[in-house]
Amino acid sequence: MATSVTTAGRPVAAADSGRLTVLVQWIKGHRQASGYVGILVGLGAVLFVWNLWSTRTAERTAGARLEQARLAVDSRNFKLAASELSQVVENYAGTRAAQEATILLAQAYLGQGQSQQAIALLKRFAPGAGKAYQAQAYGLLGAAYENVAHPKDAADAYQRASEAARFPFLRAQFLSDAGRAWVAAGDTTRALAAYRAISEGADSSGAAIEAKVRIGELTRGVGGR
Repeated sequence: MATSVTTAGRPVAAADSGRLTVLVQWIKGHRQASGYVGILVGLGAVLFVWNLWSTRTAERTAGARLEQARLAVDSRNFKLAASELSQVVENYAGTRAAQEATILLAQAYLGQGQSQQAIALLKRFAPGAGKAYQAQAYGLLGAAYENVAHPKDAADAYQRASEAARFPFLRAQFLSDAGRAWVAAGDTTRALAAYRAISEGADSSGAAIEAKVRIGELTRGVGGR
């Protein structure tokens, strides 16, 4: 048994040895080229490590600035919060902290009654926002549109928020907001579609109970359910 294994392994070992010999001979015959390859590999490794270190440093710095701004939001000092958050968004674009800062900045605008600024910010941010922030971004956009009496735009934003929401109760809440906005926009058909989606998706939730009440109100006297 041992003899057959040794015999069978010889061609593989010989092939590996042959490849190594060819590689060594190529390096000896192309010293300049192999030197360039080594330099490029080394530079690539250095750049990778530098980029990783820079990203982590930026995240830490942005996170510290974000916490300062969050304190201003919590104390309802929206003017200071907006100033701090704008710097985080501008200076640390691409970081997770910058995305969270954008959400807080929109809230700060809404807290100051600056709905148009919130709309301009969220229209740019929401479509490309990360999954953790997209639903909230569209939800705030819907609230901002409601503040300026644009119910159809608000309803569209709430619908998008519902589609992006990662939890059933959030989907139901945003659909309820969309239903309310569709009613305000005079589109009973879409309002009913939103409320029915809630009632059919989570029968035991508070949102579902409210949705059934709204369906009853909207279909009273027209033979709907």
